[in-house]
Amino acid sequence: MALTREERETFLAEPHIAALAVDAGAGRAPLTVPIWYQYEPGGEVWIMTGLNSRKNELIGRAGRFSLMVDRLEPTIRYVSVEGPVVETAAGTREALREMSARYLPAEKVDGYVAFAWENHGEQVILRMRPERWVSTDLGSV
Repeated sequence: MALTREERETFLAEPHIAALAVDAGAGRAPLTVPIWYQYEPGGEVWIMTGLNSRKNELIGRAGRFSLMVDRLEPTIRYVSVEGPVVETAAGTREALREMSARYLPAEKVDGYVAFAWENHGEQVILRMRPERWVSTDLGSV
């Protein structure tokens, strides 16, 4: 059963690991990788990735990407969202902290942020405006 707008936006706002997919060009399947993301209902989705990463290069070329999140309990549910990139900005330590706090226990955030900021290279934030949604709750099977 398809989710209502409120249900799908609320579900996407939960801290799931997303599968990011982006066109990888002629003769290639889409690049599909796990990624952390941030979203608030009614807003834009944003991700943070390496400035020189393949993800950033392909998203820049395609101008859009999709994310899919799912869960298996208490019901089998997924939400997929796709849309254009509406803003690209330099990654910041504050954005890295916000994203990390969404996924990590509070006591791990400072250590992870320090490590990632020093070791992951220059980062970029990509904001996507959700245009197309696919969502389903299959119940418990």
